[in-house]
Amino acid sequence: MTSIVVSHDSDFLDNICTNIIHYEGRKLKTYKGNLAELVKHCPEAKSYYELQASETAFVQAFKFPEPGFLDGVKTKDRAILKCHSVTYQYPNTPKPVIENVSIYVSLSSRVAVVGPNGAGKSTLIKVLCGEIEPTDGNVWKHQNLRVAYVAQHAFHHIESHLEKTPNEYIQWRYAIGEDREAMGTVDRKIDDEEAKKLAAVVFSIDGQKRKIEKLIARRKAKKTYEYEVHWQGMQPIPDQTTWLPREKLEDMGYSKMLADIDAKEAAAAGLWAKPLTSDNIAKHLEDCGLEREFSLHSQMKGLSGGQKVKVVLGACTWNNPHIIVLDEPTNYLDRDSLAALAEAIKTFGGGVLLISHHQEFLDALCQECWRMDAGRLTKEGGAEPGTGEKVETIQQDEMIDGAGNTIKIKSTKKLSRKELKQKERYKKLARANGEAVSDDEDEDY
Repeated sequence: MTSIVVSHDSDFLDNICTNIIHYEGRKLKTYKGNLAELVKHCPEAKSYYELQASETAFVQAFKFPEPGFLDGVKTKDRAILKCHSVTYQYPNTPKPVIENVSIYVSLSSRVAVVGPNGAGKSTLIKVLCGEIEPTDGNVWKHQNLRVAYVAQHAFHHIESHLEKTPNEYIQWRYAIGEDREAMGTVDRKIDDEEAKKLAAVVFSIDGQKRKIEKLIARRKAKKTYEYEVHWQGMQPIPDQTTWLPREKLEDMGYSKMLADIDAKEAAAAGLWAKPLTSDNIAKHLEDCGLEREFSLHSQMKGLSGGQKVKVVLGACTWNNPHIIVLDEPTNYLDRDSLAALAEAIKTFGGGVLLISHHQEFLDALCQECWRMDAGRLTKEGGAEPGTGEKVETIQQDEMIDGAGNTIKIKSTKKLSRKELKQKERYKKLARANGEAVSDDEDEDY
């Protein structure tokens, strides 16, 4: 039987090929032998063994946005996403897909998740990203964490939007101030059984029994967060709502409501300085390797596989994520684009998790390996806790809005005692004049 194979995996081609059809000078030329034999006749083909853009490539460098500040995270090796004793078993199956897994991710993580098909790699990633809930154990993430997730079958992200241009798709996805895809994760959705349990929870507030309608806001307290509670039968206005600490609400079973508010706040923090305009989106997609002409004027149904992957990469990183999770990102990308993606991952300021069978790609990027085998995880490599570099917060002094106007952005520097007193005087004057004044913590502005 004759097989015709298109692949960017040099080892695979060396093992199976008896002939190579090579594209040279707008013509096809045939060589006998495998890829190694091709290099003997065509020395420039050596670049197929190297994860770097060829000299003749017209591939723009990829660049992911900086993730931004995370409250309380001083070093890059501090855990910002972790799971403890996590087990997941699909319904009506004889045994778990993953079992008793404990692991964490930090801003400095560069993790390769490897193992045979069916070993539980994608399931573990879905549990970490909140796509599915663990059967046992728990997942914790920083309250302000933003995660970008590209699924194994990357095109499922856009299959309902093929009539849109890439630019229109991103505008749709973030038009409500957060990622529409993230809103559907199960760690934020309350099912009927959970709703019944919460309906029976009663709080005693000022001697009165009350039930929660919903949570409507969040603010920073000294060592925790407080959440504004809208009570059933009352109005969601300041004199009829109550601020309760996170720990109390967690103990009463409101973890998913908390996760929903946290996600909204985290999304707002990542998007507030990025106006959702066609020009801004086009620039962002250029940083992900998609030319402006395609992002603005081509419907996605007409794009190549590689271009669609770039759209998905651009869409998931629009909100300045702290962690990027890529399940088989090497599919559909040629070697030059893979080299550009690898460079973007190297320079990215946040954590990266990669599932791939492309060993060359993983070896070039990852210092840590999670090896999955029959649902069990073995960790190899990675930095020891406490040895990471300090987090450097890059302050943005200004932004450009959709009309091209320059807007100054408030500093987040620590205020001196004198500045704090002056700020408090201004707040008192504002209150005396009947102006609304935020009660957020005073040391930052």
